[in-house]
Amino acid sequence: MTEMPTAASDGAPDQLRRRPDLWELYADHRLHLVRLAYLLVGDASSAEDVVQEAFARVQPKWRGLDDGDAALAYLRSSVLNCGRSLLRRRAVAARLHFAPPQSQPSAEVLAILADDSRALVVALGRLTQRHREVLVLRYWGGLSEREIAASLGIAPGSVKSSASRGLAALERLLEDRR
Repeated sequence: MTEMPTAASDGAPDQLRRRPDLWELYADHRLHLVRLAYLLVGDASSAEDVVQEAFARVQPKWRGLDDGDAALAYLRSSVLNCGRSLLRRRAVAARLHFAPPQSQPSAEVLAILADDSRALVVALGRLTQRHREVLVLRYWGGLSEREIAASLGIAPGSVKSSASRGLAALERLLEDRR
């Protein structure tokens, strides 16, 4: 705690008037200020950021503030101003944000895709284990032939032939469905 002397206006000896230090003000009022900011900006993390910014803005001017009440009033004003600035930035960002409309597939397309996906899964289930593993690792896992060979413990040539035979068998199974 810091005691700060102030001069009396009538020439009397200096009187001492108490002014809390910034850390003490932070400890005593941070939660109240975060609540204030939360009500203004609408989310907790932004409210905490606003209060931190307000304390950072007050710190360089701290020596010029005479007493704790003036410091707290200045800090509240700073929280309000920082909160307003955040809300203005959000409003500008919302106005400037242009997202082109996304085309959504129709219900019919989604139904066909779902049906095709089910048919593919059923057809994959009818392949041999080796063909299924190679095709899944290659086309869904995105692995190279060498990576597949290392994963399955087979030669790279076996990966090529298994992929070729597996694709041919998968094509036949899917054609039978049509």
